Amino acid sequence: MEEQKLYDKIYTWLITFGPRILLAVVVLIAGIWLLRLTKKWFGKFLGRKRLDPSIKPFLQGALSMVLQILLILALLQVLGIQMTMFAALIGAFGVAAGLALSGTLQNFTSGILILLLKPFRVGDNIIAQSQEGTVTSIQIFYTVVLTFDNRTVIVPNSKLSNEVIVNLSREGNRRMDIELKFKYNIPFEQVRDVINEAIDNADDFLKDPPSRVGIESLEPDGYKVRINIWVKAHGFNDTRIAFQERLIQQFKTSSVKLPGME
Repeated sequence: MEEQKLYDKIYTWLITFGPRILLAVVVLIAGIWLLRLTKKWFGKFLGRKRLDPSIKPFLQGALSMVLQILLILALLQVLGIQMTMFAALIGAFGVAAGLALSGTLQNFTSGILILLLKPFRVGDNIIAQSQEGTVTSIQIFYTVVLTFDNRTVIVPNSKLSNEVIVNLSREGNRRMDIELKFKYNIPFEQVRDVINEAIDNADDFLKDPPSRVGIESLEPDGYKVRINIWVKAHGFNDTRIAFQERLIQQFKTSSVKLPGME
């Protein structure tokens, strides 16, 4: 008799909730398929638009999050779960999660500010958090920077929106400064001629603004010469290394020698 009552309860439960569960499974499978299809279509749609590369991953991530939330709400509706109770649970969970994830929410808000204000974009060379490199991706919560020695640095967006960022490539050009020291028995005019010859033989410097060679400071044991040359921001370090090598060779073949060459 007891077994019969148990079977009756199971049968009644299956008749009552079985169709809902089956429908929820169908909705879940169809929803996942539609979600993937929509994300794929949205990615192609963004690819055809002339949008800033920085904002595309953000829009794709935001769309994916919204679609997943809608799918969960649809499943709850199909299963017949009271939304009032669910809303109360979400509210309580939201308060707790808000306290626990305040830093994450701050990163999210900072990511939106970065995409709107554009202090830097994908492809820019920046210095942030003592790291220098190229921005490869701006995500919802963090930004990816690839350093010049091939290290991937993940920087929380809150650190980038609240602290100093040096954008090295935003203006397009950079000034390269090189400082050399000579003794007073070496005429500055000869030093300047050798340096200008090395500059004229280079084809990777900008003509405007013009380069400048002058005396930076006078010291008891000699004078310092500063060289100002304008170059393209991208490839700055490679240009600097190549010119310094060329400068050494120029001094070696001239009558003017760098300290230590005598």
